[in-house]
Amino acid sequence: MKTITQEYLTGERALFKARNLKIHDTIFSDGESPLKESKNVELYESMFKWKYPLWYSENIKLHNCTWFEMARAGVWYTKNITAEDCAIEAPKNFRRCENVTLKNVSFANAAETLWQCRGVNMESVSAKGDYFAMNSSEMKIDALTLYGNYSFDGAKNVEIHNSKLLSKDAFWNSENVTVYDSFISGEYLGWNAKNLTLVNCTIESLQGMCYIDNLIMKNCKLLNTTLAFEYSTVDADISSGIASVLNPTSGIIRAEHIDKLILEKDKIDPDKTTIVCKTEDKKCKCA
Repeated sequence: MKTITQEYLTGERALFKARNLKIHDTIFSDGESPLKESKNVELYESMFKWKYPLWYSENIKLHNCTWFEMARAGVWYTKNITAEDCAIEAPKNFRRCENVTLKNVSFANAAETLWQCRGVNMESVSAKGDYFAMNSSEMKIDALTLYGNYSFDGAKNVEIHNSKLLSKDAFWNSENVTVYDSFISGEYLGWNAKNLTLVNCTIESLQGMCYIDNLIMKNCKLLNTTLAFEYSTVDADISSGIASVLNPTSGIIRAEHIDKLILEKDKIDPDKTTIVCKTEDKKCKCA
């Protein structure tokens, strides 16, 4: 492979259609689309300072690289890309990409990032921004720290481990999402989802887990979680108390206690949901 070292590249499409190239310690300054339609390119300790650096590319590897704020919409329509130990300041990165691997990557502004991508593997990623991972699918995630609302809207076939999500409206309209050993805090968690499974998770949510078709919770804690499960079909094993439950459609809810249980016969059939409180001296209190 040809090697480029310590170049300072400017102008539009500086390395357009680059092939079989190793790039070291290079700065892509002003000029759009420097590596558009590139293939089989490796970048090390390099920097992107302007828009659209990697569009319609294939087989890309990045190590210790940096996207500055103006490197917006940096990676779109690209297949087979790996980024490790990278810092990404620019928003709207990774759109309509396939086979994306991110390891030890930080997104300082993750607004509208990872939209409509397929085949995403993430490990030790931190991100701050709204609408993260909207409509993406086939995702495997470990150790994600996310600060941003409306995450994973419309996502499908997602598996998350050991993560922290501070995210209002997470997992709306999603399908086949499973979260293990994680902390989630945010209002209106999971509305309109289908097949949402939470295992060994701690959750804090106002009106969380509502309007869900097939919600499964195993050994989860609900902290200050109110008006939960409205119009959801639910199989929930909760290892803590629940502040309040409102009108689940059907299923079973097991908890240490429920401080306020609201079952309105004009809205749902209470007989379709089994309520089990484990603490004898704290009964489930019906409103």
